[in-house]
Amino acid sequence: MLAYLLRRIVYTLPIMLGVALVCFTLVHLAPGDPLVSILPPDASAELQAQLRELYGFNRSLPEQFGLWIWRALQGDLGTSIATSRPVIDEVLRAVTNTLRLAVVATLIGFLLGSLFGFVAGYFRNSLLDRAASLLSVLGVSVPHYWLGMVMVIVFSSLLMWLPATGAGPGGSDEWAWNWEHIQFMLLPALTMSVIPMGIIARTVRALVAELLEQEFIVGLRAKGLTQFGIFRHVVKNAAPTALAVMGLQLGYLLGGSILIETVFSWPGTGFLLNSAIFQRDLPLLQGTILVLALFFVILNLLVDLLQTLLDPRIAR
Repeated sequence: MLAYLLRRIVYTLPIMLGVALVCFTLVHLAPGDPLVSILPPDASAELQAQLRELYGFNRSLPEQFGLWIWRALQGDLGTSIATSRPVIDEVLRAVTNTLRLAVVATLIGFLLGSLFGFVAGYFRNSLLDRAASLLSVLGVSVPHYWLGMVMVIVFSSLLMWLPATGAGPGGSDEWAWNWEHIQFMLLPALTMSVIPMGIIARTVRALVAELLEQEFIVGLRAKGLTQFGIFRHVVKNAAPTALAVMGLQLGYLLGGSILIETVFSWPGTGFLLNSAIFQRDLPLLQGTILVLALFFVILNLLVDLLQTLLDPRIAR
């Protein structure tokens, strides 16, 4: 197990370096001057040269990349052009908010998706199967941003049950686990959970339907094992794949929540990315993308290790 763990970590290192290179290259290929948001229209050539030297834009791209990687290894992702604050502080605060929202959304999606998937798989071709399958297809097909706007209209504007935007009362982004703050999370978390719910439900339904046709299940029934005992065996065999799908969905939600966080004004990485793109804030943009990509790589590594603990055949 230790050798497998070390091998997986070694495989992850070049992936992280490749992710950093792609992130840096894509950000710098975008058109436009990153200093245009802070330079006055009548800025002198001397002032432009000073700012380019300050942010390192006067160096060649290979030099910029090497310097960026060296500083990133020390925990320094540069300084935001728009706010003049350290990028690492901005990103960590936003990542914390997004991670909190994504974990809650993934748990909701995993629980509901697993429930619908097991029901549909156990009662194949029944009315329950058709209803659960319809819900999973709708969950995958409905656009996030449209569902978010509908939720705001229904639950905030018409019923006035929940707040529409923000992460706390008075526009504060300070978090506490109490109802005053949790109510701000409910609408974006439910909206984000729809797609993971649909994907997990379809995956679990296919797994359960396939497992119930396996010979060992037929043998267990022939031995007189109860339905609950068979259910435990099905869950044990379906768990590794379901956890892998859940881990991937959590990674997707961390990086793909830009529309949801924009609709609900949730102060996470999606909202931060949106601001960085429009302000052409290169240090903030590439720092945010790098942290999200590294989160995704590390999350995949953790899911692989968890799968190995549940199914020792993977390590062999």
